[in-house]
Amino acid sequence: MNILTISTLFPNSQDPKHGVFVETRLTHLKKHYPDVNVTVIAPVPWFPFKSAYFGQYSLYANTPLYEQRNGFDVYHPRYLVIPKIGMTLTPATLAYCIENQIQQLLDQGLTFDAIDGHYFYPDGVAINQVAKHFKLPFTVTARGTDINLIPQFKKPKRQIQQVLQESNHNMAVCEALRQEMLTLGAKPDQVSTLRNGVDLELFDFSDETKQQQLREELDLPLDKTIVISVGWLIERKGHHHVIRAINDVPNTLLLIAGNGPEDKSLKQLVESLGLEDRVRFLGQQPQAVLCKYYGAADMLVLASSREGWANVLLEAMACGTPVVATKIWGSPEVVQHAHAGLLVEREPQQIAKAIQQLNQKTFTRLDTRQYAEQFDWQSTSDKQYQVFSELVN
Repeated sequence: MNILTISTLFPNSQDPKHGVFVETRLTHLKKHYPDVNVTVIAPVPWFPFKSAYFGQYSLYANTPLYEQRNGFDVYHPRYLVIPKIGMTLTPATLAYCIENQIQQLLDQGLTFDAIDGHYFYPDGVAINQVAKHFKLPFTVTARGTDINLIPQFKKPKRQIQQVLQESNHNMAVCEALRQEMLTLGAKPDQVSTLRNGVDLELFDFSDETKQQQLREELDLPLDKTIVISVGWLIERKGHHHVIRAINDVPNTLLLIAGNGPEDKSLKQLVESLGLEDRVRFLGQQPQAVLCKYYGAADMLVLASSREGWANVLLEAMACGTPVVATKIWGSPEVVQHAHAGLLVEREPQQIAKAIQQLNQKTFTRLDTRQYAEQFDWQSTSDKQYQVFSELVN
């Protein structure tokens, strides 16, 4: 079975955490089903200048046109993005670059049985056009904002609905997204929920003894409650709510892991509240390092306004660290037991109260780890393989 995965959400050597959840799902599919051959097309926006002065844009320019990752051949063709007015034009420029890349691979002798697409807009819209051109069956997996936010815009909504009708199968990473896809017009028998799993080996268990050892290794205090908030530094992730919550919880240190456009404003908020000695910005961290911070923390807080399936929740729990998460979209599907943590409304007072409650928890870190262990990747890989097999045969 020769699968062509297409998504702008895929890691590369310049940005190894970007879309890592897509790569992880593919890696586990290959692990459980070695007969699946996967080629990846992961387009990146075109940008002419490689100087670090241009920040995120320079990463696009420095991304190689081809690389190997975890045994996969990964191609990074360029597509044109026009700032401000580009949203409705991007599907067309994306389709053009994908089509050219596929033709090059076919000319080299490669063959493909089906397309595995991720994210409905602009990716899914472009993939629908390309799949028709090459007469290939295709799937698209909904990841979050492509279904719970972008359909607020009239033209993208209409295009997403067209993809839902014309794809051979649709997937969602949580049931809440699946239900919204049905509302948008997906056929019930052609949309499945394939939740993300957690790598139980990478995110290994940290008991109370190891937790103290990790704190010493990471130069963290042994006598404070440590809270970690992980994600891109944007309003939607809610780091500002967590900062304000910490202001109401004494003897607590907040770690913020991630980078993004709100870095400066979040640091200004910390300064205005006089919390400079109680909040640390870690920047973007690779998963292996992030695992150590999870293991050292007492809890993770995710104050997002929108999520599909938040991988950070399971990653923290796999390390034995319970979570506080806002009651939105897929998060209640992850936090289903007291040993997992608490669900709250998205406001600082509620978050602060939950932090204090978890400080008084009666369950152990091992209880939290055992809860996370039910979310392995096997069942997801099984269903994914089944869907692809039905498309191909």
